[in-house]
Amino acid sequence: MTYFGFLVLFLGPPLLIIALLTWRDQVRRRSIPADFRNWAPWFAIVAHVVAALLYTTPWDNYLVATGVWYYNPDLVSGIVLGWVPLEEYCFFVLQTVLTGLWVVYLIRHLKPVPPLLSNYGRERWAALGLLSLVWLGMAAILVTGWAPGTYLALELTWGLIPVMVQIGFGGDILWRHWRIVLLGIIPPALYLSAADAVAITAGTWTIDPAQSLQIFLGGILPIEEFVFFLLTNTLVTLGMLLVMAVQSQERVESWWRQRRPAGLTAGSKNVKRQMS
Repeated sequence: MTYFGFLVLFLGPPLLIIALLTWRDQVRRRSIPADFRNWAPWFAIVAHVVAALLYTTPWDNYLVATGVWYYNPDLVSGIVLGWVPLEEYCFFVLQTVLTGLWVVYLIRHLKPVPPLLSNYGRERWAALGLLSLVWLGMAAILVTGWAPGTYLALELTWGLIPVMVQIGFGGDILWRHWRIVLLGIIPPALYLSAADAVAITAGTWTIDPAQSLQIFLGGILPIEEFVFFLLTNTLVTLGMLLVMAVQSQERVESWWRQRRPAGLTAGSKNVKRQMS
């Protein structure tokens, strides 16, 4: 199975379905809840596509350059940017759009959740502390050079940093909408993992056994591949919610008012007086 064939077969149908569902919602004028009208859905998705390309490209090129994973040259187009085939960049874009549209669909269809009575400060710090310990453990694997843990450590040291930023900024917002978080992450991660297992079986790409834990889900899928889809869909889901949430904008504006220089504040007041 060629890489482009994989994209058409496994990314095309769900993208078409979610696009049709989105179109139907627009025809029926099903609106975005007021809590998520900070930015338009299309803007949030485009922003995440750009972020995915910028953040993932160097990391993925490093994986291929060091042989952590490699592809069958006979099953790709031959157009390579860096060490990575063109199809891989297409996969970044298509997965982000798929998960982004799915999150927007969930936002439209799940009932709004009442505001939290607590900001979940302790829970946020506990989550950040736990994730920090995991990140340090993975960094230690890379420093010590334990080969079987290489792929997993590269994934988690790469993926946990933005996850921690997201939780640190809006852990309470994400907890309030935990149903969207779970449904936004788990179904796409399971589907793409199953598709990935098919591609590995077909020889479209291969994971280096020397740099993998050799733990297989269903006897086929390396556990690192499931972790990859869990991480990437987490990044897109959390990011979409935070970008679209009105509460995020209010938080940014509040922080800016508290931290901007006094001179700038006074200047702004003078301008307002002159205009009035």
